[in-house]
Amino acid sequence: MKRIAAVLFLCTAMMILFLTFNVNEKQPEGFTAYRLIAHAMGSISDQPYTNAYEAMIANYEQGTRVFEIDLMLTEDRKVVARHEWTESMTQQLGQKDKLPEDKQSARLSHEEFINTPILEQYQPMDIDAIMDMMQRHPDIYIVTDTKEQEELDIEYLFTEIVKAAKQRNPEILDRVVVQIYNEPMLDMIRDIYPFESIIYTLYATQDSPDKITAFVKNHDIAAVTMPEYKVTPNFVAKLREAGAVTYVHTINDIRTVNNYEKWGVYGVYSDLLTEPELEKSSLRYSLTK
Repeated sequence: MKRIAAVLFLCTAMMILFLTFNVNEKQPEGFTAYRLIAHAMGSISDQPYTNAYEAMIANYEQGTRVFEIDLMLTEDRKVVARHEWTESMTQQLGQKDKLPEDKQSARLSHEEFINTPILEQYQPMDIDAIMDMMQRHPDIYIVTDTKEQEELDIEYLFTEIVKAAKQRNPEILDRVVVQIYNEPMLDMIRDIYPFESIIYTLYATQDSPDKITAFVKNHDIAAVTMPEYKVTPNFVAKLREAGAVTYVHTINDIRTVNNYEKWGVYGVYSDLLTEPELEKSSLRYSLTK
């Protein structure tokens, strides 16, 4: 009986998945061709939040192609990959003994940032290093996680991103996916550059699912990402009808990924998982084999 129940459950799940992702529908393109977004570049040696060069390389070599990057400004207003300027983050990155006390919870200068290794072995990245990676690897997408709070700082940060990309190849900007946190941010960003790829992240908004869905539909937003407590099958279905795929953050085990997939969730942000792992574990993958 248990075996029969398990088979029936699997068949039901596969049928739901087939109906949810009809094979005749337009297939995702650009960054949404990928189900895995590496959170803060993805972990290296099980260490998250490094945003380090070696983390990006290691996860790229494992098949991941979309990288969420925390972006902040240094003391001298250079764009760098850093989650926050706090003492706890300095300690987590193994830099506390390498910096003077007054710098352990403050913005570093660009020189200090670049010349202070992460965990004594990994290289911090600035916007130039990120753009160089994108130029060398034309299948890499980055998702911006802008940690600055002031509007002028956010505008300056994105202006610097655009400038750094154009100095190399303007087409790189087609692979910069801007994560917005509220409705007004979309206009602000597109006044700087007409970014086509947008993810609306919902952790900071109090807007209702209906309001979010209408905004997504009216502005052709490709993807929405949300924390687990905001996910419901109905909300995911409405977003899909509005033309957006749904990601959930931050998920680090395959079983949880598969459970959300049954609800129609398309992908996840993860510290530990890779794109090939998600594809091989997916019920959709099984349906095509």
